Amino acid sequence: MGCGELPDAPRYGDEGSDTLGNIARAVGGLHLPHLAALGLGNIVPIPGVEPAQAPSAAYGKMAEKSKGKDSTTGHWEIAGLIVDQEFPTYPRGFPPALLERFLRVTGCAGFLGNTTASGTVIMQDLGDEHVRTGFPIVYTSADSVFQIAAHEEVIPLQRLYEICRRTRDQVCTGDDAVARVIARPFVGRRGAYARTTNRRDFSLTPSGSTVLDLLQHAGVETVSVGKVDDLFAGRGLASMNHSTTNAEGIRFIVRESARKRNAFIFANLVDFDALYGHRNDPGGFADALREFDASLPGILDTIGEGEMLMITADHGNDPVTPSTDHSREFVPLLVYAPPAKRGSPLGTRATYADVGKTVAEYFGIRNILAGESFLRAVRPG
Repeated sequence: MGCGELPDAPRYGDEGSDTLGNIARAVGGLHLPHLAALGLGNIVPIPGVEPAQAPSAAYGKMAEKSKGKDSTTGHWEIAGLIVDQEFPTYPRGFPPALLERFLRVTGCAGFLGNTTASGTVIMQDLGDEHVRTGFPIVYTSADSVFQIAAHEEVIPLQRLYEICRRTRDQVCTGDDAVARVIARPFVGRRGAYARTTNRRDFSLTPSGSTVLDLLQHAGVETVSVGKVDDLFAGRGLASMNHSTTNAEGIRFIVRESARKRNAFIFANLVDFDALYGHRNDPGGFADALREFDASLPGILDTIGEGEMLMITADHGNDPVTPSTDHSREFVPLLVYAPPAKRGSPLGTRATYADVGKTVAEYFGIRNILAGESFLRAVRPG
């Protein structure tokens, strides 16, 4: 969820992107009272979200310093690891040699697709042929991804996951090391195919140390919610709660936050991106924002004195622009840290990595992570 295009957005085809602002304008204004009280409207102008006179959270926005706009890149940067080299993309489809290796390694008799496409569209276009032949549907997007779609009754889930694992470990390597291999299962019949919530992401292992590695080494319990475990290939995580919807993810956040101490919980809510951003559905996105806003009091109730809650994003995904891909944007940053009664402005941060740097300082861990900590601005003295 972005909050305005970055200066280099035109290079990525994202000029005019503004996830929050464009959604608010598309639906006639957003009503997000709890996020507004934290200070969301103090970051950038958002129709319907007024600036708070005394915001209860510190507020600002962050620029992405890594190259690209992928979920993997964004999450790694949040965790203090900046990616200097863009992951490979395939705007004209995958090369023949890569697909020959895919067939040989996975044992698939053939494939369908091999194009840049919207997953929901290609599923309808090629679903019947997939059911008839049993061949997986292979496609990509503007992001660095190798996506494999299959009907759950044609290629069972565990077989699909195994195909993806082999593709990750033995096919998409070297110069073809995409950020993620993604399993895209679906169900249904002709003319009415629909994705399930059984998607799995098979990410590269982080190319350097992240705050998760440092925390785990220091004995701090690390907990993930959503697809965070996939994006870090499980590294640096003590326990993983792989949620498949926003509602399930919020339940996990509340549960884990209420019972954990001396722990770091890294949560990703998947619906904003998967269901609404990629499908260019500003109304659905707005509804999901309102549902998250309504859940905030329950989350805030679990944050005790001396603890912190940070709310941010890993990239934009503007559902109003023609593109269905991620967008190169600033992302909002809200930091709730009781007993502070009023939040302070954090300005425009040069990198998402300031989050990981702050987390490391919060836990007293010396580090050489990228970024600059804002802990003292949030907890003076």
